[in-house]
Amino acid sequence: MSNITCDVAIIGGGPAGSTAASLLKKYNPGLNVLVLERETFPREHVGESQLPPISRILDEMGCWDKVEAADFPIKIGATYRWGNSPDLWDFEFLPIDQFTDEARPAKYQGQRLQTAFQVDRAVYDKILLDHAAELGAEVRQNTKVSKILYEGDRVTGLELGNGDIVEAKYYLDGSGNSGILRRALGVTTHAPTKLRNVAFWDYWDNADWAVSIGVGGTRVQVLSIDVGWIWFIPLGPTRTSIGFICPADYVKTSSKNTEALYLEALAKEPLIAELTKNAKRDGDVKATKDWSFLSDRMAGENWFLIGECCGFADPILAAGLTLAHSGAREAAYSILATEAGYDDPDFLKEFYEDTQKTRINQHIRFADFWYSANGQFTDLQDYTSEIAKDAGLKLDARQAFQWLGTGGFTGDVQGQAGLGGLDLAGVKQITGMFTGQELDWQVSKFNKFKLNLTRAKEGRSLEYKDGRVETLTCYHRGNKKLVVTGLYALMIEVLRQHSDIATIAQALLQHYAKTGTAATPQLGLQHALQALEVMLNDGWVTAKLDKKKPKLNLSSPTEGQIIHKNRDEGRK
Repeated sequence: MSNITCDVAIIGGGPAGSTAASLLKKYNPGLNVLVLERETFPREHVGESQLPPISRILDEMGCWDKVEAADFPIKIGATYRWGNSPDLWDFEFLPIDQFTDEARPAKYQGQRLQTAFQVDRAVYDKILLDHAAELGAEVRQNTKVSKILYEGDRVTGLELGNGDIVEAKYYLDGSGNSGILRRALGVTTHAPTKLRNVAFWDYWDNADWAVSIGVGGTRVQVLSIDVGWIWFIPLGPTRTSIGFICPADYVKTSSKNTEALYLEALAKEPLIAELTKNAKRDGDVKATKDWSFLSDRMAGENWFLIGECCGFADPILAAGLTLAHSGAREAAYSILATEAGYDDPDFLKEFYEDTQKTRINQHIRFADFWYSANGQFTDLQDYTSEIAKDAGLKLDARQAFQWLGTGGFTGDVQGQAGLGGLDLAGVKQITGMFTGQELDWQVSKFNKFKLNLTRAKEGRSLEYKDGRVETLTCYHRGNKKLVVTGLYALMIEVLRQHSDIATIAQALLQHYAKTGTAATPQLGLQHALQALEVMLNDGWVTAKLDKKKPKLNLSSPTEGQIIHKNRDEGRK
């Protein structure tokens, strides 16, 4: 038995642990970072479908090129059959006709800024863990943390399976649902949702892709059946993950075993039968509880929870890996800032915890909204009032439904108006698709706008950038929050100079033409106006109509460039 000392000890070498370790070593090479992984990589793991925010983090870590070189399928979106409609709908990160052929491996630029990966976790996780080691982190695989040593809220050491003691300045728990440190410290969790689902999955060889787009591009398939839904995720040219998710009560009332339930579900979907007609599965059906939950604490005196230890959102929106990478990045930044002498380390932890809780809860609630449109809840609008209530809002069913469709979930990425890879226009389109009615844009009803910070309290927020934590201005009014960053900072600046929508639009177009910070000035304008819509709905902007002046005509038809009925006929 021996004592091992380090600056940062990370329990778990999955994507969360590897992300934290890589960023710590990238920005502060002098830190002694130790990663303790109980298994030996490569090893299989569920959770293969990603969202575009991950690609930005991989690029920051310095390993996007390594992941791209693994030739994983490029995810440009998902195809859904959901609810009572027999139609297939496509949800795309960028319009399919804008995805052009380019040789792989490609660079993280152009169209690839808007795409994601579908990854074989055995390969992907090893790439990330090896990358952390290459940056200088000490990685110990096949090393089990058997006991957490602590005094009050302070962790004093980790006892390993061989009796060694690890003593560190900071501890990160990235042990997944095991929550080794979380459980040892008695941190409780709760489930802010009515959903209680279970998942079954197996891996198949030589299944056909549902669609091939350009070079290596495809969409995952999410197909609703009468007892749940099926995922179909190509992981490479020949390997595919196929899973089935259903309510736990359905399993409890069935007399069939795991394999029988899985095969019965797949047989209900003709598209899956067609895609797998020449395929062979591993024959090892795995199962897990897919219950959304949220940890009541995520940071303490010298520790942080990262990844699934913090919480879990139902995989209908493929948020798991995004939450893991994003949270681990922010925990790493919190440690980096503390080491750099940030004047209020307690605020760093408070902000980290609040950010994770808000983000995970938004994904859980948006998943609830999806399920409410699939018959899991009898009345869509009535249930939306419960979702709004849990967000601290007292709204009737009609008001809550409007709130959801006009930006109730728009804080996924600070400074942007969107959630789960969708911008606000996409959220509106989904709401319209589920309900059969197009939602109005409030911005289109007026043409004169004024910034409204009356009775708002000025506070602070944080931004994580280039290895540093920067303090931002944040306004609070009731339960509303306006962080002066990204699109919102731009809109505040423009509204302080202009009030007519025509001059506002012109100023925005000029900004994007000058800075080149959007793919096109017109696309930048669209995103900025979505931020204006959120600000108007939240009361940060007041508006009037001058009948003598023109208005903008924004719309989110059920079918558009990003969300539309499936058009894959003949595309293979």
